[in-house]
Amino acid sequence: MASVQTVAAAKPLCTCFRVRKLTRLMSQRYDQALAPAALNLNQYSILRRVGATPRSIGEFARDLGMDRSTLSRDLKPLLAAGWVATATGEDARQRRVHITAAGKRAIARAIPLWQAAQDGIERELGHGGLLALHEQLDLAIAQLQGSRA
Repeated sequence: MASVQTVAAAKPLCTCFRVRKLTRLMSQRYDQALAPAALNLNQYSILRRVGATPRSIGEFARDLGMDRSTLSRDLKPLLAAGWVATATGEDARQRRVHITAAGKRAIARAIPLWQAAQDGIERELGHGGLLALHEQLDLAIAQLQGSRA
């Protein structure tokens, strides 16, 4: 039987661990940069993509690659801040979400902060490295989404 040290030293090929670690490191950078705008990366991402045309939370969650209940929970502070609003959809049970004027102002304040974080990551990874990372991530996303269909 292998010892714990031997197993730990084997450096297994766990893709999920590596992607999650990279995600945490990236998120920390963006969260720090966005703090002056009172946003975290997740909130920024939601606000950037919600749009002015109301759409259902389920549709929006699919576009973000999120679970509907997770998105509903993540929308609560944005609703409380007045940055997004919801309205009843075609069905009284359906809620549709859209960005408000205050949300547009919050995004306008946050974009330069996000860009500074983006530029810093590009400097560290190099332009070619960043493009290669994006290409690999886009390919993996497309393949994994396609395999779920």
